[in-house]
Amino acid sequence: MKVVYSDKYDLNLGNHVFPSSKYRLIKERLLQENVIKPEDIIEPTPATDDDVALVHDRNYIWKLKNDSLSYVEILRMEVPYSPELIEAVWLSAGGSILAGRLAMEQGVGVNIGGGFHHAFPDHGEGFCVIHDVAIAIRRLQKDGMIKHAMTVDCDVHQGNGTAAIFGSDRSVYTISLHQENNYPYPKPPSNLDVNLHNGTQDTEYVTALEDSLDKALSEFDPQVIFYLAGADPYREDQLGGLKLTLKGLEDRDRIVFEKARVKNIPVVVTFAGGYAHHVADTVRIHSTTVKVASEFTVSS
Repeated sequence: MKVVYSDKYDLNLGNHVFPSSKYRLIKERLLQENVIKPEDIIEPTPATDDDVALVHDRNYIWKLKNDSLSYVEILRMEVPYSPELIEAVWLSAGGSILAGRLAMEQGVGVNIGGGFHHAFPDHGEGFCVIHDVAIAIRRLQKDGMIKHAMTVDCDVHQGNGTAAIFGSDRSVYTISLHQENNYPYPKPPSNLDVNLHNGTQDTEYVTALEDSLDKALSEFDPQVIFYLAGADPYREDQLGGLKLTLKGLEDRDRIVFEKARVKNIPVVVTFAGGYAHHVADTVRIHSTTVKVASEFTVSS
């Protein structure tokens, strides 16, 4: 299975709750466990500014590229601004575009990065600068590869940027399963929001996911699913209050791929959040998602 990855995905955040070194660690673990081989790794090219402008305001893009954000705008992003940060997020957007194309060819496409679902057209927030998933969907639509897409967001935090970007767009169906009593506030409506109570465990979560996918796929016929496989529903996550086990998270992954396979829908994986007390747990969760994905590739 081909996967998309760049060493420059590291957001250069230093001692930050977002462990951006996780991308490199995931890649290394996948190689060590023979899930992928070195030749399976595809280096992305950055999204073009025109790609990014399919989603984001030109003025916001200019400010990002020219170090012209205000103090308040940087504060809202909750990550320190640097040229390396901008390079990383443009690469991540290019990676999600490439993973989308791979999914259309091999049934599954994995970007070892991305999933920045809190970015809005005119600002970033919640560790997210630009919305790589939305950019990838718009680029695939522009290229005529797809007309209809679905996002399945299993991060512990609601995908407010995704909901805002696609809120009036009937070509994209958005699902978000998240902890209700958690960031963001307010939560703009997705097509289907599953508001989970604090302490939700494996069985309740898996049932809610199955039910929501069945409902969504009975109402909408996507040509691709973008799966935001957040690691932060884990019971030992610092920024989440759900209580999923490692096994529960693996079951979650498998359900998404199985439901998609029944309808022959390609799946694109991005990773979104993950803030476990031990980074190794976050890396293990994300790596398991890739292992499960590898079982559903059409070809490798």
